[in-house]
Amino acid sequence: MRNKQLFPFERNRYYVGKLLTSADFQAEQTYFGNKRRFLNEMLFGAGVVCGLGVYALDDVSLMVESGVALDYLGRELVLDTSVVRKLNAIEGFETLESDRACLCLRYTETPGQPVYTVNRREQEEYEMNRLCEGASLLLIDADKAAAIGRPENEFFSRALLYSNEDYVVELSIPAFIPCGSRVRLTVCVTKLSNSAAAFSMECVLQSPALAFEDGTHETTLVIEETLPAQGEQIVRPLWLAAQHRPSPESVVIAEPGRTVFRVGQDKTPLQEKIAVRAVIEQADADEIIERELGRVSLESRALVAAPEYICLAELSLQRTQNSCMIEAVREKGIKQFVHTGADEAQRRALRACYGYVGGASAAAVPTAEVRDTAAMGALIPREPLFTTGLCEIPLGGDVRPGRVFYSDEIVHGLGKGDVFVSLGFEYLADDPKTNQLSRSTIYGNVALFADEQLPVPGAELAVKVMNDRGSFIAAAKILEETVNVLLVLRWTAYKIPAAGDHLERDIRGRRISAMPPTIVMGTRESHYFNVKFHNMEPCTLTYALTEKGAGEITRDGVYTAPAREGVYEIQISCADDPLISTYAYAVVKKKDGTETEEE
Repeated sequence: MRNKQLFPFERNRYYVGKLLTSADFQAEQTYFGNKRRFLNEMLFGAGVVCGLGVYALDDVSLMVESGVALDYLGRELVLDTSVVRKLNAIEGFETLESDRACLCLRYTETPGQPVYTVNRREQEEYEMNRLCEGASLLLIDADKAAAIGRPENEFFSRALLYSNEDYVVELSIPAFIPCGSRVRLTVCVTKLSNSAAAFSMECVLQSPALAFEDGTHETTLVIEETLPAQGEQIVRPLWLAAQHRPSPESVVIAEPGRTVFRVGQDKTPLQEKIAVRAVIEQADADEIIERELGRVSLESRALVAAPEYICLAELSLQRTQNSCMIEAVREKGIKQFVHTGADEAQRRALRACYGYVGGASAAAVPTAEVRDTAAMGALIPREPLFTTGLCEIPLGGDVRPGRVFYSDEIVHGLGKGDVFVSLGFEYLADDPKTNQLSRSTIYGNVALFADEQLPVPGAELAVKVMNDRGSFIAAAKILEETVNVLLVLRWTAYKIPAAGDHLERDIRGRRISAMPPTIVMGTRESHYFNVKFHNMEPCTLTYALTEKGAGEITRDGVYTAPAREGVYEIQISCADDPLISTYAYAVVKKKDGTETEEE
């Protein structure tokens, strides 16, 4: 039964006068058995159909409930009654080497019903007249349990970032992405050897047609120093949002020079640009998945290695000098289930208990809920209104007044069309009020802040926007002598709507409100301003005071009142949609009636 090749299918051809032997009847059974196994494997896969729960009755005993499963060869595994076994009575216990074991179920055939044979020329003997199909329990070390193979397909686009005798780093993303959807980019580090060399990396990733979770088109992925075991993988997922227009070739780029790998004491920068490519198309995720899975050939499926058992649970064991006890039983993440059509009606009814979930049929969701979900914008992603980022302009060694320097071409991510881009100088300096290093940005004339001795050279800035390419180039003209060798600029790009478009249409019906909108509090007291979202999903918020001396507010919305009485206004806005905003008011009063020095 180790052969997974069940085809071609050959059945008996009957005709008058045909001599039937045991080989013919065995061929008859093989034909129908292989057909059944083939359909089980292709249509259902492997896993638990029902039952087969695993429970520890005491420190040394297990119970497996009755149930049905299908193995990776399409065979039915049936336990018609619950089974109770001592741990040391299960096959494979004596060969366990670790404290983690997988409890497995495998197919068995037991001969039975001995009968006397006739027409034997040699000697009289008995043969078993039946084969009883069943299932038996098996224990295997968790780290030796066979990995579940999957047939190769072209669903993922992959690129090799780094490789040596100790580590391999791979970048992968779905090769086909629905317009406007979220997609997962994965960086996977695999340890190949048992060396004691620790691994760490810092990788700068860029993507013009995909935005990272902070809304920008560039992010830095850092994996701190770690020492995995041989064969262990470190997986770091990153979520991106695709643009709303189809693109036949989109890329995620690992930037050379800004991507560094460290193995032990060795530091290796990425020498050349590495890219994974994907297609953004007008299709939904289910359509793409069904299409790509359906492309896998029968030969590819047949080549996938498959174990002759299925895993029911993982056991954590505690070994003593004279015994081995069960410490914990874990089924989640170990047991795999088979999706059958017999329970589909009940599955739809139960799914309705959770409201609308992507992939559920509309019949399972009340019409009002579908309309409300659509109004929230959860099903229809929107184009970004603005983006921001940093760009660097190297000045080199020949820096003199009057010379002009240029940045590389920068993709702003708002697509083609009219876009306004503003530039400002960004720098780090000690804040005299907090005595901490803080980040600031100056837009406009730097000379107006000359008395603060800023680490920013006097320069005139300009930007050239390529509307038909969705990108821009920044330019800086040096106006005074400087020792700087690099200009760091903060750029912000705003989408200018075309004639006939209205941004209000994009936010119609979506709003936020402070809860409560007005709060009475004492001087120097703090209050957190909570927000209620109407017809929209919760999003990142920004908080700002509309006047100087109105107190302080943190990025998380915790407001601290000033020392003087008054009514102060706080503006709360959506970070992604600044047009969606509201105001809250703090009525500040001295609770003890004493005079307090004003700020």
